[in-house]
Amino acid sequence: MKFNELSINRQKSAKRVGRGISSGQGKTAGRGTKGQKARAGSSKRPGFLGGQNPLMQQLPKLPGFRSHKVSPTNVFTDQIDDLNLSKITAVELSAAKLISSPYVSVKLLYRGDLTKKVNVSLPKASKKAIEAIQQAGGSFSTTEVIARPAKAKPSKND
Repeated sequence: MKFNELSINRQKSAKRVGRGISSGQGKTAGRGTKGQKARAGSSKRPGFLGGQNPLMQQLPKLPGFRSHKVSPTNVFTDQIDDLNLSKITAVELSAAKLISSPYVSVKLLYRGDLTKKVNVSLPKASKKAIEAIQQAGGSFSTTEVIARPAKAKPSKND
């Protein structure tokens, strides 16, 4: 292939708007009549509603709004005292049916004293609950919430 044998597709020149009525896109040049969007340099940020409170700011103020943040499942110190375990984790609490699954966030709260020495490993706990564990001779350590295993994708052959 030679340079002079190349076929060149020339690009169409842009339509010159606002050059009179006979140009096809003249006079208002497709901008309507007057108003904010008809002026040069007009651009508004996304979500702008002309001074009215934008929709994304109105939504939390509307009646019936609920936060989508998942609150932790509460477990109490007297419930842990009833268990016959020396080590408490989310897996053991799930097996004892105190929480729905080992993958939820758990917070230990104080309600009644502990009589047994236990080692607790949970994502969250109140200060008074940690003090109750330490007074009973146990220990508390924070852990991350157990990640839920990913679902296997179905194969195309099935």
